[in-house]
Amino acid sequence: MAARTKTSKDRPSYRCTECGWQTAKWLGRCPECQAWGTIEEYGTPAVRTTAPGRVTTSALPIGQVDGRQATARSTGVPELDRVLGGGLVPGAVVLVAGEPGVGKSTLLLDVAAKAASDEHRTLYVTGEESASQVRLRADRIHAIDDHLYLAAETDLSAVLGHLDAVKPSLLIMDSVQTVASPEIDGAPGGMAQVREVAGALIRASKERGMSTLLVGHVTKDGAIAGPRLLEHLVDVVLHFEGDRHARLRLVRGVKNRYGTTDEVGCFELHDEGITGLADPSGLFLTRRAEPVPGTCLTVTLEGRRPLVAEVQALTVDSQIPSPRRTTSGLETSRVSMMLAVLEQRGRITALGKRDIYSATVGGVKLSEPAADLAVALALASAASDTPLPKNLVAIGEVGLAGEVRRVTGVQRRLAEAHRLGFTHALVPSDPGKVPPGMKVLEVADMGDALRVLPRSRRREAPRETEDRR
Repeated sequence: MAARTKTSKDRPSYRCTECGWQTAKWLGRCPECQAWGTIEEYGTPAVRTTAPGRVTTSALPIGQVDGRQATARSTGVPELDRVLGGGLVPGAVVLVAGEPGVGKSTLLLDVAAKAASDEHRTLYVTGEESASQVRLRADRIHAIDDHLYLAAETDLSAVLGHLDAVKPSLLIMDSVQTVASPEIDGAPGGMAQVREVAGALIRASKERGMSTLLVGHVTKDGAIAGPRLLEHLVDVVLHFEGDRHARLRLVRGVKNRYGTTDEVGCFELHDEGITGLADPSGLFLTRRAEPVPGTCLTVTLEGRRPLVAEVQALTVDSQIPSPRRTTSGLETSRVSMMLAVLEQRGRITALGKRDIYSATVGGVKLSEPAADLAVALALASAASDTPLPKNLVAIGEVGLAGEVRRVTGVQRRLAEAHRLGFTHALVPSDPGKVPPGMKVLEVADMGDALRVLPRSRRREAPRETEDRR
């Protein structure tokens, strides 16, 4: 009897568990999402054809669709509303991710209490703590409201039962990785479980017109744990950032179907909870009566928000053959570039054999090139032990040839510095409109910029522009 040939229905198929890409043979790396070890075998589904079904709602011209149902409602926290684009839209699903201890649960519990009212109930479901533990935190941050309901559940069916009983307008799930469905094999937090739990909660949100906030865990490299499909399913993805040893917390929008992703919310974490900072620049500055060598101020942009930050530098004689280069809040590579530019283009040779320490104030991280000029001036000021003039900010990118390049948002940066009382600024050429009463020095290269140091004065001075309109 001849052996039966293997047909296409008998051949195994393979699928990526991360993004769902399918192939006829096994591969070590998915060509679609570039993930390693995610290709797994699964049975080939039978070929089906879907017949046209009954239409639930008729298609309408887009101009006739009622947009009032998607009107955003405030969360009660203005800084979070800023990032969300005005508030929570009914039926929207928001994924909030961040490292452990950064303050996600504290912020969302505060939101749950402030968003609760007679017409809008809030349901807070915790899968990581008991109800009594959450109550203790609520007492500490004053997040008690009669219309805020609390449940400790890790079963998906029980969570859906609470939705039927409470009928909330806002659901907070802390966290999505701790809930499991009894109909799906696998431990809580697995890819299949996270996909099923998130899909069920998203369907419930869309059907009920209920806003949902999902807390997500992150991996060691800071990415959201679980399948990447989770980020595609939700409407908004927020990242909660901040150093655990600092008070500043930033909520940054990575994806937002209802607003821009350029907004950043600033919060301060303290013993009594977490509060929004409408003017966070005070955290990044050190007010002194007299200027100190090795310090320079700059204006950075977090999204579209200008923040005045302070850069500090310190140089000391090295006791070892290889001098130390230590940074905090600054990119080490950018600081090394500024040291090379100062030595080669600025003719400052005292930096090569000294230990150099550079840092920012208040835990802010400066990664944009617009802070190059402030970093270079702080290093030069520390090397010459000469303070920069008082009430001076420096804005500009420095190239390897020593030129000072233009950066985006110069006018917004100058307006923020002027609002906080700074009267002088070093900027690249052609800064545009200057706030009234503010003196702006246009510098073309590091040679012009170093003239602000008393010991580095040269024959020519940079051009001065005042009240340019």
